Amino acid sequence: MNLIEKLPSGLLTVRGWGFVLTAVIALLFAQVLGRRDLLYVGVLLLALPLASVVVLRLVKPRFTVSRRFQPQTMETGSTSTVTLSLTASVAGGASIAMEERLPARFGQAPRFTYPSRNPTRDGVSLYEYRIRSTSRGVYDIGPVTAEFTDPFGLGKSRHVLGTADPLVVTPAPVELLGSALAGSRGNDGMAVTRRQANPSDDDVMTREYRHGDSLRRVHWAATARHSELMVRQEESVTTPQATLLLDRRHSSFSTGFSAVFGADAGDSTLSTSPTFEWAVTAAMSISAHLLDRGYALRFLDQQGAPALLHSPSAPLPSEEEHHGQGAVEGIAEGLAALGLAPENGHRAPGHGDRSGSTAVRAGEAARSAVRGVRGQEAETPAKNGHARIPHAAFGDDLLDRLAATRHRGPLIAVLGLITTEEAHVLASASDYGSPAYAILATDRPADSRAQLDILREAGWHATAASPSAGLPAVWAGLEHAVGRSAAHASPAAGPTPSGRSDASLPGSRP
Repeated sequence: MNLIEKLPSGLLTVRGWGFVLTAVIALLFAQVLGRRDLLYVGVLLLALPLASVVVLRLVKPRFTVSRRFQPQTMETGSTSTVTLSLTASVAGGASIAMEERLPARFGQAPRFTYPSRNPTRDGVSLYEYRIRSTSRGVYDIGPVTAEFTDPFGLGKSRHVLGTADPLVVTPAPVELLGSALAGSRGNDGMAVTRRQANPSDDDVMTREYRHGDSLRRVHWAATARHSELMVRQEESVTTPQATLLLDRRHSSFSTGFSAVFGADAGDSTLSTSPTFEWAVTAAMSISAHLLDRGYALRFLDQQGAPALLHSPSAPLPSEEEHHGQGAVEGIAEGLAALGLAPENGHRAPGHGDRSGSTAVRAGEAARSAVRGVRGQEAETPAKNGHARIPHAAFGDDLLDRLAATRHRGPLIAVLGLITTEEAHVLASASDYGSPAYAILATDRPADSRAQLDILREAGWHATAASPSAGLPAVWAGLEHAVGRSAAHASPAAGPTPSGRSDASLPGSRP
């Protein structure tokens, strides 16, 4: 029996190999003893397993497989229930052992038998299991592998049923302290303005009376001054705007002791690092914080392009403005598979070479990329006293896009490790937000003091944080992360020279 169990089990079962060995012995005795009846028995015992293998290879099973995830997208750290339904084209037959394929991070794959104990009236077998993930990404759930045997239990064949379904695991937002990000706005993020979307001659505080205007709006002082009936200009409520920048350069998040690792997502690999994961969580939390308060959010990357443009999981990759219902879910899905962007032509880690020294070589390539960026910036001609790099990180493309919406709301930048040249470029962008905030995610925050000083002196509320820092505390600490020149401007004194009011900061109570 031990000899039979050691034989290959890909084609025949233990019983099938027993038939083969018995057939061989019968044929040998038939040859030695000259018994024709043993010859017939040997041929029959050998033909049965071979016929079972041929039949199993020719007859393809037909099953209808479908999955349903509840919820459809899962946040990191939460649980999703998978409902698997199987229906055979031909009813009846022996029980079939099946297994659902899952990525290794989800643990042991669920095993079950078909048909289920309580199939539906339509012959559908339903199965449920739960999965949980602590890492974001898009994971392939399935397909189902089934092991079929013949009625005699001699041969067996494995078949793949159905296809895999993608499960999107989004970063879970962290609850941030409620605050009004602009001093003129209320707790709901709305603001009253007298400026209309399309300026005209009537875009003033008062205008002449028109047929149908309510007499309650008559402005008597203006009527006496103009010698004609004047009414107050209708006030309108505008949706507040905010701009969020996310730095996703490989060189910004792969230096220091943080080695870049690959998070297997189905058959693909997500290029990321612990520092970048912290930055993604920060971007997700800030986006939810703003959108829940009625803001219209512009989400850009370090080049001024839509931040989710290169995300394979984004429902609308080219969309840069997010507002209304479903905006939080759309950003969460886009951030699920957003990875680090390679620079200067070096390959992103985790693709191709998966040897033990991959992280070391990735770190060396990242440091070389940083030195290359610094050298390129040093050779770039200065413009308005700062290095301006078109079609590059924090270059003219980004600054022009920020200038197009200056003073329309807060500007929040979630950055990685930046150089002093890049800090000088970003310093000039502080006037584009009202106000401007910057969070530098780095392994060693103490090494970013020079960059923080440059940003703070220009009016940014800037701070640096490590991946181990608590995001709510970092967000609340931005209130005090301001340079001397900005700190001297008292909120009670009104707007700063740049036309910005710092009366309301993240973490402050409205």
